Order: sequence, then C-alpha cells, then structure tokens
Amino acid sequence: MLDLTKVAHDALSQEDTGWNMGSFGAIAEFHHVAGDPSPAPVDGLTQVTARGGVRIDTLEGVTPVAYETLSPKPHRWTQAVSLCLPDERAAMNQRDVLTELGPDAGAIRAENRTDILFDMGLKQFQVDFCIRTGDPELLEILRGNVGQSLFEPGNPAMPAILAAHPHRVALTRVGRVEVYQMIGGPDTGGKSPEGPHTHVLPKLLRAGRTHSANTPIPEGLTPCGALHPENPVIGRLGEDKPFNQAAFDAFQSLLNAWAPKEYLSAKHNAWRLLEQGIAASDANEPDSRVGRSGWRNGIRQWRILHGDSALLDDWAIAFDRDAGLSDPENPGH
Repeated sequence: MLDLTKVAHDALSQEDTGWNMGSFGAIAEFHHVAGDPSPAPVDGLTQVTARGGVRIDTLEGVTPVAYETLSPKPHRWTQAVSLCLPDERAAMNQRDVLTELGPDAGAIRAENRTDILFDMGLKQFQVDFCIRTGDPELLEILRGNVGQSLFEPGNPAMPAILAAHPHRVALTRVGRVEVYQMIGGPDTGGKSPEGPHTHVLPKLLRAGRTHSANTPIPEGLTPCGALHPENPVIGRLGEDKPFNQAAFDAFQSLLNAWAPKEYLSAKHNAWRLLEQGIAASDANEPDSRVGRSGWRNGIRQWRILHGDSALLDDWAIAFDRDAGLSDPENPGH
C-alpha cells in the first residue's frame, strides 16, 4: 500500500514533478526550471526556489485520486494525483471582494512574512486566491479599493496589480503555492513565464466549478491541490519527447493504487482485447465518461508500448474520436 506522505516527500525532490493549487479558473502552479538549482531535501513537505514555492501543511484526511486525462493530441495524455478533502473540509472563505488579510505570517520564506496579503475576492470554493506586496504605491491603491470587486468597471486595482506583478499566493486546506515571477501578459510577451506562474481566467471562474468535468473526482470530494509526476511523452515546456518507460511505469503504480476502478478496468480491458487481436467491430467501449476515457487512453498507450498496427488503426478510428472528453493541456498558457 502506497504511503501518500512518502510519495509527496519524494515528489518534492523530483525536478520533473509539478504542483498546483487552485480551482477551475484560478490556479497557481509550481514547476522546476531546467538549469535552476536542483531541488534539495527540505524539512517538512516544502520546496522553494527564487521563482516560487509549494508547501503541504497537512495530508490528514486527504484522499489521493490519480488519473490520466485525454489530450486533444491523439498521441498524448496528461496525468496527475489530486489531493482531495471531503467537501465540507475543503471549503475556504469564498470572499467576493478585495479584502486585506494583514501580514502573511505563514509565508514560505521569512523575508515575506511582513508583506501584506490581500484576498482577490474571486469567490472560489476551495482556494483563497491572494496577492502579497510590500510596495507602498500598490498598497495605497489596494487599500483604497478594499471591499470592491476587482472586476468592477473602472476599478484601478486590477490594472495596478497587473503592472506591479505582486506575489500570488494560493491558500487551500492542504497548503499553499506561492509565485514570485511576473504575471503573464503584456510584460511577458503574452505568455506565462517558464516555471511557477498563475492563471486567473474569468470565463472559467464564471462556471463556478471546482474542477474540470473530465477530472474523475468522486462525488463528495473536492481537489485542493495536485502533483503532476513526470509525463512519459510530454516535456516540461509542453513539447513532445521520446517515450520514457520509467516515468510511465512509475505513474502506473500510483494509478493502480489511487485511480477510479472504472477507469482502470476500461483501460486494462482495452489492452486485453488488443493483445488478443480482437477487431474493433467486435469490441464494445464503456458506457460511462470515465470508462471511455480509460478505454481511449488505453488505445493511445498501447501504440506507444507496442507500435503501430492495422488493428490499432481500426481501434483508433472506431473509438478515439470524442473531442468532448479532452481538455486543453495548458489552459491560459
């Protein structure tokens, strides 16, 4: 039986493992950048660089949910382990206006603990999405607009935030992610910076959802954060890379321990039928969304593991076709 604390501790020292905390529309991500100092063992479940940091404060009561999701690109898939709490334990403050919270005494780095934390008022269920600053000019503007929505027409606070690039801090019941780099936008050429970064996407915020419908989180649980172990076919910058068997095998161990049984059953059934040489016309895909996702990823992974074949081409044509089951790999990037 896998120990979640050990998995998380080991993951924090792996350069190719990313982390995030947030919601469907407001998320803070922590990634190591190639060439930066390698992650080193730290006390507790913490990792911090000059670009950002992640800290797991508690895993008590956390249910890990491992999953693979379909990529829009038919030779890929994405993967993660969500750190979930029961809905009632996952809930945060859900403020809907800019709110000053005072000095960030819980900051990962001691040097930031006197800077002032503001909840942006995004009203997300499982995350208080905040900014942190000690800049007197930005503080004056923010304090002058406390109690108002950042999205009110004419509110000068949001333009000031985008111009000043304060730290962003995502707070959840399991921990926090901090981002020290610039906000993606005009000052970064319209792209998110490499490594730790944030996304606030108003269109997704309006959906009022805690996670994508394609993420198989069991009912009654809310994802508060996630770790993203090395993907065997996708590089850290989103590029294709040669298949990494070790990374594939490592995640399959997490998947076999913590994935929805419906997903595993569908994927393994697809593999069994393909191994037997069963024609696509004689195979029946699962009825459920989660099952179809496992079935389709099974087809994709079988090609990576065993190579091309006419049989596999027929399966892909018959079954790997439903665009509604896939999400953009990097929304907002």
